[in-house]
Amino acid sequence: MSIFSLKGLSVRFCRQAYILASVRAGVAPMPGRTKLRLSLCECSNQQTINYSSRGIAVHAIATTHEELTRLKPCLLAATTPLRGIHNNLYQMTQKGCVKNTELLRAKDCNISSRKKVTCDKKPSEGGGAGGVGGTGGAKGACGAGQSGSPGSGMGDDEATRKTRMLLAMLAALGLGGLLLWLLTRRKPKSAESKECKPGAKSVTTIPATSADLPKHVPYLLVGGGTAAFSAFRAIKSNDPRAKVLMITDEMRKPYMRPPLSKELWYSAEKGEVTKDYRFKQWTGAERSLFFEPEEFFVEPSKLMETINGGIAVAQGFTVKKVDPAKHIATLADGYEIGYDECLIATGCTPKNLDVFLHAIPGVREKVMMYRSPDDFERLKQYADEKKSITILGNGFTGSELACSLANYAKNKKVKIYQIFPESGNMSRVLPDYLSKWTTAKMESMGVCVIPETSVKDAQRDETLLKLSLSNGKSLLTDVVVVCVGCEPNTKLATTSGLETDSNIGGFVVNAELEARRNLFVAGDASCFYDPLLGRRRIEHHDHSVVSGRLAGENMVGKKKAYTHQSMFWSDLGPEVGYEGIGLVDASLPTVAVFALSTPNPERRSDNLTEKAVVEGGDGGKTVTVNTEAPDVKCDPNEADEYGRGVIFYMKDDKIVGILLWNLFNRIGLARTIINQNKKYDDLNEVAKLFEIHA
Repeated sequence: MSIFSLKGLSVRFCRQAYILASVRAGVAPMPGRTKLRLSLCECSNQQTINYSSRGIAVHAIATTHEELTRLKPCLLAATTPLRGIHNNLYQMTQKGCVKNTELLRAKDCNISSRKKVTCDKKPSEGGGAGGVGGTGGAKGACGAGQSGSPGSGMGDDEATRKTRMLLAMLAALGLGGLLLWLLTRRKPKSAESKECKPGAKSVTTIPATSADLPKHVPYLLVGGGTAAFSAFRAIKSNDPRAKVLMITDEMRKPYMRPPLSKELWYSAEKGEVTKDYRFKQWTGAERSLFFEPEEFFVEPSKLMETINGGIAVAQGFTVKKVDPAKHIATLADGYEIGYDECLIATGCTPKNLDVFLHAIPGVREKVMMYRSPDDFERLKQYADEKKSITILGNGFTGSELACSLANYAKNKKVKIYQIFPESGNMSRVLPDYLSKWTTAKMESMGVCVIPETSVKDAQRDETLLKLSLSNGKSLLTDVVVVCVGCEPNTKLATTSGLETDSNIGGFVVNAELEARRNLFVAGDASCFYDPLLGRRRIEHHDHSVVSGRLAGENMVGKKKAYTHQSMFWSDLGPEVGYEGIGLVDASLPTVAVFALSTPNPERRSDNLTEKAVVEGGDGGKTVTVNTEAPDVKCDPNEADEYGRGVIFYMKDDKIVGILLWNLFNRIGLARTIINQNKKYDDLNEVAKLFEIHA
């Protein structure tokens, strides 16, 4: 390192040391980090410190020993190895040393608060340099007694010698601090630039301009998710030479979302994630997150020239308006594309919390949603760097992600927190007793669950977020992942004159999933009418597959009504999995039957295949109760372990929802029971059909 570059760094160090020495501040030791505790005292008659242009010699503008004595504690604190500066968590108040706020700590999820550190430092009462008759300053918490007497009896030579010794010591400490600063501060800066800043990547489109897109296509798909791609498959099955254009604002080809919070983490544990995000399913089969490889798709500029048709994906484009009467879709840049049939499958966008939406940019950089492969990679980087991660929300994504992260980071000493205002995990789906059991199960897996708590405020320093919680505690974390649900993307409704549901959201469609003639809606953004359960909007993979397929069939003239009872599934680690169908709502009355846990649980099904989605979908079948089957009565509140079981959700004495707990390959039977829409005299007999003891 040249003397000139060292000089520049030294000047930068001195500037920071001067700033820190000029304010009162307190440093609270951080969990898992250095135990260094440092207090900086405010110096009266603040001194200017600079570096000369010759080498790195230090000059302090101080003419008397008294001034140097007053300045000494500030300079010594400022030149302490800059790890202390790194550990300065919060901006303190302007007067005196303040008490450290209570910090929430989690060791095996036993929450305790830090002891309050007090500081009774009193400001010096002595006179300044050259003052007469000043009294000695009292010793405060900063430990610097200061003398105000001008007649110390010390000769000029001795004062000069001590001054030189002090300056030499400061220069040595400063140089050591600089080296430590280079090692500890620059690296995090470069890493932080890649953390949660969504604008890090330049925004481009494929193709480069909208002028390369066709002016007219037979089939137009607005959205690039599961519903849109399922519609393409249905169109191609009925029209082998169909030419389909998909427009998406994402920069990826169509992919599945469920593995992002489930299987992908268990595959990533064994190595780096591949380019196509390959993962191993619970059945043991391996597949990619993407529906099809890159070569499967046609270039948008060549779509209309392709004899056998296919699908082209316009990536990074946004449709701002659809004209149902003229059959024209207008892009954000004004480019117009005509169509014969159009599907809107815009999905939904993750919600954020007001406490973060209104926070300063520095706080927002540490807050992320979780919905895409980019989010997966970002969060994986945090876990690999042994950062603490806080998940907000107790729903499907929040609970699954907490378990997956705890398993992935179990050997990395990464702390995973989960905070939510409800009393237990999945409380809107599971009965209260099962929700609390699930919460305890997650804690045993290494998740620090903090229920009945919300975030009131968020602040940050250079490296950490400080969350002020509703329970009076504070939590330090490296990143926050907000998983509190999502809202349907219906901006097109306003510009296109389409109807939305004011209660549950989404585009209102008829039984054929039509919003207007030749304009269909499928997936998370569709609000459809269920003949059995009323108007609904569903955010599950199964619904996206089936509604997208039916919309695609109707786009080629099939005119089918949507009567499918959609299912969902969730995995809370490798030991707990469940599937549900119908109205699975914890506010409804439930009847549950559980069997004792078995050491050899049955093999899970692959719910990502279309075969699994439609299994047992024939509502014309009937269920016959076998009264000779073994008795399976069980009181859920007395069960020691909820190994395998079935839960019936009731409305008007009819089964409107069924949850299969660690039972797989039976969702077809559950769908048939709900479609029969009848009352049963003894639900215990119905439970026997699921062979929970088999």
